[in-house]
Amino acid sequence: MLTPSDMPANRFRAFVKWGLVICLGGVTLLCQSLAGVLAENIGPAIDGTHRAGLADSRLGYESVSYATDSKVVIQSLGQRQPLYELSVNPPLGLPAVTRHLAPAEIDLGRQLFFDRRLSKNETLSCAMCHIPEQGFTQNELATPVGHLGKGVRRNVPSLYNVAYTEDLFLDGREQSLEAQIWSPLLADNEMANESRKAVLTKLASNDFYRNRFAEIFEEGLTEATLGRALSAYQRALLSGDSPFDRWYFGGEELPTKQKLFAEGYPALAARGFAVFQDKGCATCHRINNSSALFTDGQFHNTGTGYLRAGRALRPPSVQLAPGIFVVPTVDAETETFIDDGRYEVTGLAGDKWRYRTPSLRNVALTGPYMHDGSLASLETVVAFYAEGGGGDPAQDPRTQSVQLTQSDQEALVAFLKTLTSRHVDALVSDARSVTIGERTAGGQ
Repeated sequence: MLTPSDMPANRFRAFVKWGLVICLGGVTLLCQSLAGVLAENIGPAIDGTHRAGLADSRLGYESVSYATDSKVVIQSLGQRQPLYELSVNPPLGLPAVTRHLAPAEIDLGRQLFFDRRLSKNETLSCAMCHIPEQGFTQNELATPVGHLGKGVRRNVPSLYNVAYTEDLFLDGREQSLEAQIWSPLLADNEMANESRKAVLTKLASNDFYRNRFAEIFEEGLTEATLGRALSAYQRALLSGDSPFDRWYFGGEELPTKQKLFAEGYPALAARGFAVFQDKGCATCHRINNSSALFTDGQFHNTGTGYLRAGRALRPPSVQLAPGIFVVPTVDAETETFIDDGRYEVTGLAGDKWRYRTPSLRNVALTGPYMHDGSLASLETVVAFYAEGGGGDPAQDPRTQSVQLTQSDQEALVAFLKTLTSRHVDALVSDARSVTIGERTAGGQ
């Protein structure tokens, strides 16, 4: 069993330049000049109106007594954060990143990420599937809706810490964030652009984008620089320094048994962490000595693809509204249901219904879960494994034999809820610092 190691906590840092400091009454006191840039330990700036969790989880939607918990749309702008600093000094619990990010590229990528003009009919942006307030995924839909209402067959992956992901998409079909952008931009059921050239032509017709790309990149606006800008913003979405990290990686040195119940970390969560390791969860959701991504980056069959395929031809029921279900009388097989996972990339029979292991960081914010969004809550996910997974004969045996009591399940959920970063609200506020562009990239 892993034991907590002693290392200093990294903190969300920002470069601050002090100018004139003015006291009450308008009396000017000091002018502080610094030869270099002062790096100072500060907490993330949090705007109370911009925070994770502004969503309707649909929990209880099957009941006629269902009441929505959706929140009002944010109207005011958020507060810009120095995201580039995270690549220089990642938050506690995260490993070093392979590259430092340029602030100008992050700023341009952020603007593009929220611009609906990147879609064919100028109604969809990247952020409409990767919603900042909803864990940079979608909490309100199992699978998203794309161009002209077309269905998308897979749950939206969260973008937290995507900088560390080597095989992108749930089937691992891309290995570069810079190249990955073209899949959603060109997919008929996502942003539906006709071609790469069409995207670049539209952006080039906008004075701001044309000039900004020319200022930042020697080659100006190209397929490669568009990828660099969008990926820079995504790589900056680093989020660690959770209650678990502060306890496990940054806590005081204590004997193991005392450490499990150290002040500041819930006893039930500490027990859940012990269950997490003892029951083999950490074999796929890995933890290293000095950092943890909570994923092995590999592809596994948990039985969810098998269950999805079984529901494809005729779902047992379809929900129309709270408490209102209908039983289909015709087959309903569509491309939305057909999903063979990793097999679609490799062509290997053994890869059928295998999907990439998701990270568990911020997992309390990123439901619904599994590749098809079929499990609504952490409680149902833990129960799914306690019941042996989806029942596919070819299922990974490690997911077939997890023995969990009800008490174990409650402890596991408590542990998972301590993996939420203290930076998530700051990332939301930063995201909402963007003024959304009007329709037509030409500014007309």
